[in-house]
Amino acid sequence: MERILRNAKVLVTGGAGFIGSNLVESLLASGNYVVCLDNFSTGKRENIREFIDNPGFKLIVGDIRNYDDCLNAVKDIDIVFHQAALGSVPRSIKDPATSTDVNIGGFVKMLFASKEAGIKRFIYAASSSTYGDHPGLPKVEDRIGKPLSPYGITKFVDELFADNFSKIYGIDTIGLRYFNVFGRRQDPDGAYAAVIPRFLKVLKNHEAPVINGDGTYSRDFTYIDNVLQVNHLAALTTNRESINQIYNVAHGERTDLNQLFELIREMAGRFDRDVLKIEPIHGPERAGDIPHSLASVDKARILLGYSPTHNIREGLSEAVKWYWENL
Repeated sequence: MERILRNAKVLVTGGAGFIGSNLVESLLASGNYVVCLDNFSTGKRENIREFIDNPGFKLIVGDIRNYDDCLNAVKDIDIVFHQAALGSVPRSIKDPATSTDVNIGGFVKMLFASKEAGIKRFIYAASSSTYGDHPGLPKVEDRIGKPLSPYGITKFVDELFADNFSKIYGIDTIGLRYFNVFGRRQDPDGAYAAVIPRFLKVLKNHEAPVINGDGTYSRDFTYIDNVLQVNHLAALTTNRESINQIYNVAHGERTDLNQLFELIREMAGRFDRDVLKIEPIHGPERAGDIPHSLASVDKARILLGYSPTHNIREGLSEAVKWYWENL
C-alpha cells in the first residue's frame, strides 16, 4: 500500500520552485491543506498558477529571512517542508554572503518560528554537497568530508542547527540530502541552470551543449518522483529511531556527464531526429564541483521504507517528454 500523507495542514517553503511546486502538487492531490511561502527570487509564479484557485491552497509572498513572515506562515500548521534556499555551487562562490544569509539565516528563522508555533515535524532539504571532499563511494550519511563550496557549508550548518534544535527544544526534524534532482518544472534558463534541463533546451534549439571538463565527473541523478515519495514517508513515520535523522535521497546509481548526454540525446531524438547529429563541446571544469557522487539509500530504505520508483533512464524518459512539450 502506497504511503501518502493525507488531511494535514502543511507549509512548503520555496513552494514555487522546482522541487517545492512538485511537492505542493503532490500534497494537494492527496487532500492536504497547503500553504506556500515564496519570495519568487528563484521560484516562478507559473509553477503554482494551476493551484491558485484550489481552496486547499494558500500563497504567502514572503521571505524566510524575515522572521515575521516565518511566524505568519507557520500559523495552524502541522508539518513544515522546508525547501526554500539559494541553490547552486557557482552562485554561492560568486556571492557567498547572500547564500549564507538565505540558507543559514533563513533556515534558522524558519526553524525557530516552527518551534515557537508548536510544529509537529520539520522536514528540510539537505544536500549531497555536504559530503565535500570525502572520497568514499557510495556516500553514507555518517561519513562526510569538508564541503568544497559556500553552498555546501551552508547546507551542512543547517544539519547542525536542526540537530541542535531537536535536542534543545524537542522539535522533530528530518533532513533529506538530495542528490542531483531532476524532472518537470526544473528551470532550463539562467546562469545556474541544472545540467539536464540546460542540455535539453540547447538540443531543442539544435545547439551543442557544453560539458564541464572531460565528462567523466559522475552524479547520482534522482528523479523528482523519488523525492516526493521520501518527503511523504518522512512526514508519516512514527518510528522514533527514524526521526531527527539525515537521509540520502537518490536512486543509488552513478552516471557520468558523457553518458548523461548520450541518454538525453537518444531520448530527445525520438521527438526530433536532427538532435542525434549534435555533439557536445567540452569546457573547463567548474570550481567547487566534487568529481563523483553516488549514494547509499540503505538507511532510508530501512528506517523510512523508501523504495525509489525511477532510475535514470526511466526518469529521463518522463522528463524529456515533459520538456519537449513545455519548452
